[in-house]
Amino acid sequence: METKSAQTGNTIPLLTSYKFGKFDLSHRVVLAPLTRQRSYNNVPQPHAILYYSQRTTRGALLITEATGVSDTAQGYPLTPGIWTKEQVEAWKPIVDAVHAKGGIFFCQLWHVGRVSNSGFQPNGQAPISCTDKPLTPQILADGDVVEFTPPRRLRTDEIPQIVDHFRIAARNAMEAGFDGVEIHGAHGYLIDQFMKDQVNDRTDQYGGSLENRCRFALEVVEAVVNEIGADRVGIRLSPYADYMESGDSNPKELGLYMAESLNRYGILYCHMIEPRMKKQLEKFECHDSLLPMRKAFKSTFIAAGGFDGDDGNKVVAEDRADLVAFGRFFLANPDLPKRFELNAPLNKYNRRTFYIPDPVVGYTDYPFLETEN
Repeated sequence: METKSAQTGNTIPLLTSYKFGKFDLSHRVVLAPLTRQRSYNNVPQPHAILYYSQRTTRGALLITEATGVSDTAQGYPLTPGIWTKEQVEAWKPIVDAVHAKGGIFFCQLWHVGRVSNSGFQPNGQAPISCTDKPLTPQILADGDVVEFTPPRRLRTDEIPQIVDHFRIAARNAMEAGFDGVEIHGAHGYLIDQFMKDQVNDRTDQYGGSLENRCRFALEVVEAVVNEIGADRVGIRLSPYADYMESGDSNPKELGLYMAESLNRYGILYCHMIEPRMKKQLEKFECHDSLLPMRKAFKSTFIAAGGFDGDDGNKVVAEDRADLVAFGRFFLANPDLPKRFELNAPLNKYNRRTFYIPDPVVGYTDYPFLETEN
């Protein structure tokens, strides 16, 4: 099925259908995972039912906000988890609402690693990571300073337990009714910390060589695939990013190694961040490209990183990605695919309300086209 521009009559690449494993997508506009910090006590709330269903159309792919796999996975206030029965039950009506409108819903599984402090950790303990190197304090846009507790380096014999937390979280996601899971291996969080040589200073089988640094990520993939099936698994990677002081000396080599290695597991998709997205919320021009990774990976390739409608159409038309994930624009425009179809103006997003705990403001109050004056 093809959707043509209401103005030009030309086919809109982003709005063409796509066979996504066992799922049939009606368009290629994906809701990117977006932390919203409105899950009180780490439990998804009823207001998320409206938020996600607003952004659902029949045959659309949505990815949840980053969702903690254990009580050590937390690093931000009011983020959801999926490691307790209460959390699983709270996700069910949200998933049901997306399915009722014909959407396909994946849960992003997350562990922040050292991007945390003892206040978020059970019994006030140190956050865990591949390293004991601390993060420097971060200055937020509003001038607030975030402090991080120096992490505790995981012992080699502890790592299988963390892998198992991802496996159990994936099983819990299936119990909640999700169609699949996305493993969060990007943006300086735990899996990314293991992969990047700026962070990983281990001397065991999880450090040193590229193969060793990627071992943890691939063990997580294998465990999740064995638990719920490869056709329900994706992963998000950001080889070029240095967010949270997690850069790599050879990001292209890292990205290619992961793309090629993931083929062994037959997972449904690989979701990569464009090189121009060096840090979250900042867009850079960059001559590097995800194209080698796109060519190396044998299944669905999702691109993300500061795309607008024109960029997204171009990347699909040039076969540089199968699907394109949109974050800030989808946050502010719950009917984003319809606006792309009509070439309608977009609502402006308000960054100041991205992370406030209000269940409505900056969350479910962005207008649809038909409700605008």
